[in-house]
Amino acid sequence: MAGRGKVGKQTNKSGAKRQNQRTDSKVLPGGLVTNGAIRRLARRGGVKRISFASHNEVRNYVDEFLERVVRDSLTYAEHSKRLTITAMDVVYALKKNGRVLYGYGA
Repeated sequence: MAGRGKVGKQTNKSGAKRQNQRTDSKVLPGGLVTNGAIRRLARRGGVKRISFASHNEVRNYVDEFLERVVRDSLTYAEHSKRLTITAMDVVYALKKNGRVLYGYGA
């Protein structure tokens, strides 16, 4: 039986048991939005130059925006007595905050 490799030969043997090690992910000192990410978002928006002082303002705005959206979507999930936030919860939360997102369900 050439060409089969190790398939079927070691069915009763098991390999070494490995447990997934969780590393503590370090939070960046300036927040989760890096300067490069802010630069890429600005480029997509058509910005040519960005002052370094504006990075903290943008970072604060993004943090507040995400906090509002996550809080509202969590409220929608809790009201439906679910533990999982669905895409529709996020769509409704965005619509509540004035940012309508099309293409995700009803």
